[in-house]
Amino acid sequence: MSQENDYTPPKVWTWEKESGGQFASTNRPVAGPTHDKELPVGKHPFQLYSLATPNGVKATVMLEELLDKGYKEAEYDAWLIDIGEGDQFGSGFVEINPNSKIPALMDHTTTPPTRVFESGSILLYLAEKFGAFLPTDHAARTETLNWLFWQMGSAPFLGGGFGHFYAYAPEKLEYPIDRYAMETKRQLDVLDRHLSERRYLAGDEYTIADIANWTWYGQLALGRLYDAGEFLQVQEYENVQRWAKEIDARPAVQRGRMVNRTFGEPEMQLHERHDASDFEHKTQDKLG
Repeated sequence: MSQENDYTPPKVWTWEKESGGQFASTNRPVAGPTHDKELPVGKHPFQLYSLATPNGVKATVMLEELLDKGYKEAEYDAWLIDIGEGDQFGSGFVEINPNSKIPALMDHTTTPPTRVFESGSILLYLAEKFGAFLPTDHAARTETLNWLFWQMGSAPFLGGGFGHFYAYAPEKLEYPIDRYAMETKRQLDVLDRHLSERRYLAGDEYTIADIANWTWYGQLALGRLYDAGEFLQVQEYENVQRWAKEIDARPAVQRGRMVNRTFGEPEMQLHERHDASDFEHKTQDKLG
């Protein structure tokens, strides 16, 4: 590998210009709000503030799965947080998530309302609150959490690593793309070997581990992330393909993918969700 690079790190790093390619305006070395903006509050017990990135889709799929399972108390309003416009730095959002990342959730069934941030924490919170998609058996519960936390630790190499340098960085650099492509394929191989002996990640039961991992690795396998399916040869991971397609066919997953989506096919975009009938209206719009 040969690549010219005349950059030498300074003794002390200072922030002198925006960096980060396509999402440069969202990157800064300090936390806290940049402007005052209250968040809207709808009529339902749960208020979600998000965008349909893989992490955001985790929350909407989980809520839709709970509703499909008959938990009417899981009704929610989903408000759009446009990270390209800096909505995540508004004072109201930062109050819920000081890390300024989507998704963020407010549970208004408690007094005072409970804030929940970090996508894995939202999945675990809802699973425990409703007693769903998290096995009660000790071994199965532990295996579910193993794979939930595996995803939380592994996906940054896929997203912030491979995805950034392959799709969003201002210039294509061989070393980081090669490094993170190798790691992404290793992770796919981890999943493929594991899924060769079981239907879902924790066994025969569909759990929050599957929801968390599918939004990243399942969608990557289905060719929906970074336009990188051919580059990574995702079709060779046959067990991941089988698992990804089975989950993709679930009605709640299909609805969850649509919520807070502002990109891709117009028929798959439901910018905000405030009632189950919003999906019916979207279907009617598509047909007529």
